[in-house]
Amino acid sequence: MASPLMLDSVWRDKQKFEEAEAYYQQVLAGTASKGAAGAKDKKSGKSGGSSIKNEIAEARQQIQKVLNSGGSVGASGDNSQVMKRVASREKENRDLKKVVEDMKALVQKLENRVTKLEGGSSAPSAQAPAPSKPAPAEDDDDDDDDIDLFGSDEDDGEADRLRKERLAAYEAKKAKKPALIAKSSLLLDVKPWDDETDMKKLEEEVRKITADGLLWGASKLVPVGYGIKKLQINCVIEDDKISTDFLEEEITGIEDYVQSMDIAAFNKI
Repeated sequence: MASPLMLDSVWRDKQKFEEAEAYYQQVLAGTASKGAAGAKDKKSGKSGGSSIKNEIAEARQQIQKVLNSGGSVGASGDNSQVMKRVASREKENRDLKKVVEDMKALVQKLENRVTKLEGGSSAPSAQAPAPSKPAPAEDDDDDDDDIDLFGSDEDDGEADRLRKERLAAYEAKKAKKPALIAKSSLLLDVKPWDDETDMKKLEEEVRKITADGLLWGASKLVPVGYGIKKLQINCVIEDDKISTDFLEEEITGIEDYVQSMDIAAFNKI
């Protein structure tokens, strides 16, 4: 911070400081003369004060001119930059338009090629002529002309005869076709009375059961427990001829060997 004495000296030497400032501004503006500093020191009185004021005024005018000229130069510089930017944007716009036009032309070429590959054209002139439909109508008219209106009863009789022949042929073909026979596959569990039962004899007795629509298959002995084994035997039956009740009655009827019978599996064929 400046001391009061320094501020006082500045105030007393105010004229010198103002002259120095004026000279500095003239130097900056390029209007200061070589012997200006010495002349200013020799001058005194009213004439010296008025000349300093004039010089300060001239310096201020020069500064104002420089500022004005600098502002105009800056403005012209800004304008030139703006014009350069506008020109570059216009060039980019032209380039983009050219790219868009090229893309449109390429798309049009592709559409034409696809149209040719599909065998047609999007242009109305290139479309294939539509097939004429009046020809069948003319044929129908010719057929109508050939119809004998007075022979309609004979035609009806011929149609009935053909219908009956076709029905008869269908019935004959249906009769020759073999009827589908419903069959089932059964897996039977035949249990003996105890472990002393002769399982081989038991199986022989079971296989002795014969009937139309019954066919015995493979068999095996399956352990049950405590040394007892059950007979597991497969058979195929015709559903219309053999029932499960019939099998159960026949097998459990072998009372010397069979204690019970169960159906382990039942499948339609």
